[in-house]
Amino acid sequence: MWTSWWLWPLVAVCAADQFRDLAVRIMQDTPVIDGHNDLPWQLLNLFNNQLQDPGANLSSLAHTHTNIPKLKAGFVGGQFWSAYVPCDTQNRDAVKRTLEQIDVIQRMCQAYPETFACVTSSTGIRQAFQEGKVASLVGVEGGHSIDSSLGVLRALYHLGMRYMTLTHSCNTPWADNWLVDTGDDKAQSQGLSHFGQSVVKEMNRLGVMIDLAHVSVATMRAALKLSQAPVIFSHSSAYSLCPHRRNVPDDVLQLVKETGSLVMVNFYNDYVSCSAKANLSQVADHLDHIKKVAGAAAVGFGGDYDGVSRVPLGLEDVSKYPDLVAELLRRQWTEAEVRGALADNLLRVFEAVEQASNHAQVPGEEPIPLGQLEASCRTNYGYSAAPSLHLPPGSLLASLVPLLLLSLP
Repeated sequence: MWTSWWLWPLVAVCAADQFRDLAVRIMQDTPVIDGHNDLPWQLLNLFNNQLQDPGANLSSLAHTHTNIPKLKAGFVGGQFWSAYVPCDTQNRDAVKRTLEQIDVIQRMCQAYPETFACVTSSTGIRQAFQEGKVASLVGVEGGHSIDSSLGVLRALYHLGMRYMTLTHSCNTPWADNWLVDTGDDKAQSQGLSHFGQSVVKEMNRLGVMIDLAHVSVATMRAALKLSQAPVIFSHSSAYSLCPHRRNVPDDVLQLVKETGSLVMVNFYNDYVSCSAKANLSQVADHLDHIKKVAGAAAVGFGGDYDGVSRVPLGLEDVSKYPDLVAELLRRQWTEAEVRGALADNLLRVFEAVEQASNHAQVPGEEPIPLGQLEASCRTNYGYSAAPSLHLPPGSLLASLVPLLLLSLP
């Protein structure tokens, strides 16, 4: 009898090791593609984006959730790096700062070519997998980064952006953010304005994934209804388990299922447990719930590492993904379901977005109405009331006549 008491813990440990070993075997073939990592923001805050600073060495970077050894230990094979700039840059220097964050992502790939491969397509991700590198993609976190310009949207696409979060924690002039649902912000667009719909259509045309993390429920529904391709939630969890407005409610999860879209589960404690503390098992609960409501094809990982102040016990940094996968296997997820959550679901969505794109289609050109923009720090060139250098024939000479007359004796 006493023998059985000490045998049971040993059996449990062996079983845990078995699931961990299986997780590692699966991830050697199908590494994780994570939907959202804010390491570029840490590089700005800590080093002003100076990668040659000795402290910024990504092989030994300390006090962050992410560095190269941790990425390798976590079998991270694909990462959407966040080109994030705060809401206080809106109507100011958002575009400039976004360009700088895209630049630092690209310089990461240049500085560590043996580790990172900057790619812009699903094919590029698969190629990086084969080369044993981290496929590195740009996700722009917040529609304020385009300054309400379809031209800027297209320029960011050409610089490598492959998803854009329609809002951060602030409204844009054309889309409402999640704080509308808490009552802390007022609805301006009732989801998406007419120009916001143009943004979604242009993202579809280009082949940029639409990210609905951070947006209001009305914006979620509007975008899911309008988009001609699946969308993603790059770092959001399940509202039914943690009723935080950054999470996705069940009725929206039904739309996710109907549209073949994807929810990449966030690890931030406040979105996992709605409290300051959380654990790995609770994150697995969110994955289970989304799988139950929207299907196994709708689940992914969006850890939000280096963008949050507290993460769950057992998921302290990016090296811990195998432990989460082991927990899913313990919960009787099939290998196919696990591979889907790791990478295959994101690749399916990305490929669908690429297939729905149409660069032969005429780009969207209609500008946002001038009255919907804050005018404090911007010029009005191109709008009908704005001064223009394109003057009608003879107008330049006519404008000079008074000056000529004044010069006469």
